Amino acid sequence: MSLRRTYTLWAAGYDALIAGATARARQQSLAGLGEVAGQRILIDGVGTGLDYPWLPVGADYVGVDLTWAMLKKAMDRPDGRQVRLVQGDAMQLPFAGAVFDRIVMHLILAVVPEPARALTEAVRVLKPGGQILIFDKFLKPGQKAPLRRLISPLLGRLATRTDVVFEDVLRDVSSLQLVSDVPALAGGWFRLIRLRKA
Repeated sequence: MSLRRTYTLWAAGYDALIAGATARARQQSLAGLGEVAGQRILIDGVGTGLDYPWLPVGADYVGVDLTWAMLKKAMDRPDGRQVRLVQGDAMQLPFAGAVFDRIVMHLILAVVPEPARALTEAVRVLKPGGQILIFDKFLKPGQKAPLRRLISPLLGRLATRTDVVFEDVLRDVSSLQLVSDVPALAGGWFRLIRLRKA
């Protein structure tokens, strides 16, 4: 089953499953945006718009997602008027190069089939000196995690991968500097990562 079809099916119940568990981490991540006046910010994998309540006022926000069903939910949120929504693929973003000051990637790198390709695309559309804020689940380098690795092929088709090692993804992407990396949820499986484009 394709990701587009899977998340079309997930859209109706996505908030009920994810919103409460991830709210605090999203808030903590987005606090890192700081002053945003006059900036253009991409929410890469905007989903149903769960990040909206913590977006600082004053930026030109653009949200991109693969599925219309998720975008429809985001569009219907009462706080969604501040975000312009675009249907598109995180691994092939429909934007010119170097047009965003910041990029938010919450729960997207472990979902896409090729995380390094999605991160490379984010770098392409990010201005030099711009930052990428990531919130997602990643195995640590060398972590065995046999169950997570065993179920990942199946879960990857249904919703999300459980075997992504962020350091492997980052190694494949040039021109990014690690600014911070802190544990967020599930004993550090979920992490808040901030990167800067050199």
